[in-house]
Amino acid sequence: MWSFFRPLLFKLPPETAHHLTLQIIRLGAFPPLNLLLRYQFRTPGKPVDVFGLHFPNPVGLAAGYDKDGIAWRGLAGLGFGHIEIGTVTPRPQKGNPKPRLFRLVEDRALINRMGFPGKGADFMSSRLRGAGASARPHPGERRVILGVNLGINKDTPLEQASEDYLNLVRKFIFQADYLAINVSSPNTLGLRRLQGRKMLAELLGAIAQERRLIAAGRGGHAPILVKLSPDLSEKELDDALEAILHTGMDGVIATNTSVQRGGLISKHQEESGGLSGEPLRLRSEAVLSQVVKKLNGRLPVVSVGGIMSPEDARRRLDLGAALVQVYTGLVYGGPGLVRQIVQAL
Repeated sequence: MWSFFRPLLFKLPPETAHHLTLQIIRLGAFPPLNLLLRYQFRTPGKPVDVFGLHFPNPVGLAAGYDKDGIAWRGLAGLGFGHIEIGTVTPRPQKGNPKPRLFRLVEDRALINRMGFPGKGADFMSSRLRGAGASARPHPGERRVILGVNLGINKDTPLEQASEDYLNLVRKFIFQADYLAINVSSPNTLGLRRLQGRKMLAELLGAIAQERRLIAAGRGGHAPILVKLSPDLSEKELDDALEAILHTGMDGVIATNTSVQRGGLISKHQEESGGLSGEPLRLRSEAVLSQVVKKLNGRLPVVSVGGIMSPEDARRRLDLGAALVQVYTGLVYGGPGLVRQIVQAL
């Protein structure tokens, strides 16, 4: 059916199409559509145990698709082993001015400069009541691992960034199965500076201390992952990984979108923002290989960026990734891509 719907969706502005599909998938949480989705996309997968969690299969949805956590139950029906919602910020914000999302059809890519638009942490928390590791799925619903991607508000000074992250950790540590610290989006001014060794070590150290205090008080220990940019130099990558290891984080997500350009043919190639999709594939694979080699088994790695086919996903796992995530691949390949990958694996 995707061959029929895609041309229609591609006639709409990208952000309009995104909101439309999100609202449609949101309906998949309710009967009888949830039964239809689970039947249509049913695929037994090979479970993966990583970060102390049991994933039904290694294929996940990357952050950025369901920013406010409104459709994650419907998305679970597409066959994902895990879903990462967000990026969520402490307070609501509009994000960057529109247009801020562009299709590069000839390149099978997207460029976005969204800037973390969303309704804020309180709204997302209300959408996740009854979620998390200790929750029971809805009747007939398949268990899916739920991650929450955390970011800072646009007007938060970098010197106060830790307060935004700590507030989010406190709010979501008992609602999510894992948390992802986003310090690598190119669309919030200055954010990627937090990947520097000193700033990252201080930030992650504060988060680790907060997690220990929460565990001592209320119990629980949600895994915390850190999402890195594909544009780091080798020295910057070394520094970031050292900070992640030193502060006791549980894993790495590699990679976010890229500000690098080259080899693009679309008329939108000069738009500012983060590039995702096919042009990011080789760069993301290279960073994954570097990260796996440098970590040497000390932490698991989630690979994301340019995964457009089952073959791409298989290669990431062969390169050492524990899990993979897709987003732009869904835009071009449709929701059936999830089942295709799970079956191929």
